[in-house]
Formats: sequence, structure tokens, C-alpha cells
Amino acid sequence: MYFKYTKPLAKLIEEFSKMPGIGPKSAQRLAFYVLKNSRENARNLANAIIEAKEKVKNCSICGNITDQDICEICTNKERDKSVICVVEGVNDLIALERTGEYQGVYHILEGAISPLDGIEPENLKIEFLMRRLKTEKIREVIIATNPNIEGEVTASYLAKLINPLKIKVTRIAYGVPIGGSLEFADEVTLTQALLGRQEVK
Repeated sequence: MYFKYTKPLAKLIEEFSKMPGIGPKSAQRLAFYVLKNSRENARNLANAIIEAKEKVKNCSICGNITDQDICEICTNKERDKSVICVVEGVNDLIALERTGEYQGVYHILEGAISPLDGIEPENLKIEFLMRRLKTEKIREVIIATNPNIEGEVTASYLAKLINPLKIKVTRIAYGVPIGGSLEFADEVTLTQALLGRQEVK
């Protein structure tokens, strides 16, 4: 006989299972974890989720996540504002920050060009990047899109747009495995990728 969860528990499991990387069994474990915890802990979790949803937003300059209008990286006077590292998402920014090697600023595209998935250049934050390059004093753009087909297509597209502006364009080196994602690479690999970046023509 098929076991049927009580409705509130079934709903909780269903919501957890909607999260990326969470399968049915993991969703069930998380749901039972919440049930075993105190009411206060459950309320704290719920409040943290609501507060994050209400207060966390994108930086108006680079697209990083922040609870202010401008993120801490963009407001940091010690960062080199003349170098912009272009990444696909916030997870990639976090991965690069973990290396402790990069001291410039960022621009988040919110994805990569992928016509098969319906993602065209106009669906990304490319136009906003070009505005930054034309209004800010930028000497180098580091393209740190993922080393897969979509990332390479995006890197080539960006290089063609940026090169006429006479701004140096570099691509992170292939310390990152082909077909991999930046967020899963270790700090040493990412450091080597940054240090071994090459100019894109």
C-alpha cells in the first residue's frame, strides 16, 4: 500500500523538492528535520527566508546581491575600479572572491548566451555592461564566463563588442576544466585561472 503523508507535511516536502539539487528523499529529510526542531527554530527559519526575500536585492552597479542600493565590493575604496570581471552569476562572483586574489570589481550577466534555451544577448545584462565601459574609466575587462559552449559563445560575443572601445579584454585561463562551473572549482584552480588569463582579440 502506498504511504500517504498528511497534507501539511506533504506540502512542506513538495516545497523543499522545488529547490535546486533537492530530490524527493532530501526534501523528506529536510521536512522531518523541521518537524523535529522546536517551534522557535522553525519560526526563525521561516523569518530568515522572508527577511532575505524582502531585503536582499541586486546591486544597482554590478548586479551582486546586497541589502543596500550598492554592494560592499562596489563601495570598497580599496578595490581597483578600472578592472571589471564579467561573470555569469552571483555564485561565480562568490567563487572568485574566495580566492582572495582578485581586487577589481564585477559585472554579473545573469546567464550566458544560449539560443537553444531561448537566451539571447538582449536577455542578459550586456547593454548595461557596455554603458559602464563607456562611462567609467576601465582599462581591462576579464571575461570569466564558464568554460563550456555557452560561456565561450558569450566570451567571443563580448570581446567583439568591447575591443572597438580600445579596452584590454582578457579571458580566464583554463585551470578551470572544460564543461565545468566556476562555483564548483577550488580556490587554487581559480587563482591559477585568474593569473593565467589571456587577452581576447
